[in-house]
Amino acid sequence: MTGRPPVTADVDLALERLRAGGLVVIPTETVYGLAADIDRPDAVERVYAVKGRPVGHPLICHVADAATADAYGDMSVEHAATLAAACWPGPLTLLVPRRPTVPDIVTGGRPTVGVRVPAHPLTSELLARHGGALAAPSANRFGRVSPTTVSHVLDDIGGLLDAERDIILDGGPCPVGVESTIVDLTVSPPQVLRHGGITPEEIARLLHVDLAAAAGESRTSGMLASHYAPATEVRLVEDPRAGRELLERIPGAVLIDRTEDLVEAARSLYADLRDADRDSTTLIIAVLPPARGLGHALRDRLGKAAAR
Repeated sequence: MTGRPPVTADVDLALERLRAGGLVVIPTETVYGLAADIDRPDAVERVYAVKGRPVGHPLICHVADAATADAYGDMSVEHAATLAAACWPGPLTLLVPRRPTVPDIVTGGRPTVGVRVPAHPLTSELLARHGGALAAPSANRFGRVSPTTVSHVLDDIGGLLDAERDIILDGGPCPVGVESTIVDLTVSPPQVLRHGGITPEEIARLLHVDLAAAAGESRTSGMLASHYAPATEVRLVEDPRAGRELLERIPGAVLIDRTEDLVEAARSLYADLRDADRDSTTLIIAVLPPARGLGHALRDRLGKAAAR
């Protein structure tokens, strides 16, 4: 049956439902994820179905620690140990060669897999007690604005979950607010495939190498041109003054400008887009932050939200 599943902080119940093949909405420091046990292909198939995600678009494997990550992806590749030691638990996903333990449905048949150790106490406990990997994208409909609160999850997919099999772990608002940075370590120099909570400047400083921009086919989450999009059109401006002038000229427009505090801008981005995306809104005007630090992730998400 479908319907609203339990919303709880009960890790015991979440573990029980995972082991029975159910789905668990997990809180992370970035956004809420829709998770299935990687060893339950039937459950992973339901992740794609509930999300409306194209089969073959890879999922990220969430694990408790770097040692567990190595059971699913080859963590012996250059730079993996350095980044794992410095950034895990945290908002960083590493794309590494896939181990045979990862089913095709998780990677879309690709030879690589994205692995990460999230930093949220409820999900950390769940992963440690589970002992394996959870395959999880964000807990929203594919292509839409990611959820950073339980209410966002319920708005998007609450009616598509199974009240008897699934569960939502409520960990409060996500403190980072944008998805994890994804770094491809199977190429040299490493490529940043998705900007996120760990900035490219931090990664370059840790590795003592110049990073490359994403190139090649879409091979992980967040590489599509249009993504993270509200229903209302989004128009981007570089200058707050241009945003205010546009706001005055267009009836029903809404302005988003948080360029003064990039940490708060990231934490609030998806809530701002959701709040602005109302029936009466004719246009969402978003001021782009500077291209530094978290500004890279914000510009990436806003650019994809504005793409049509």
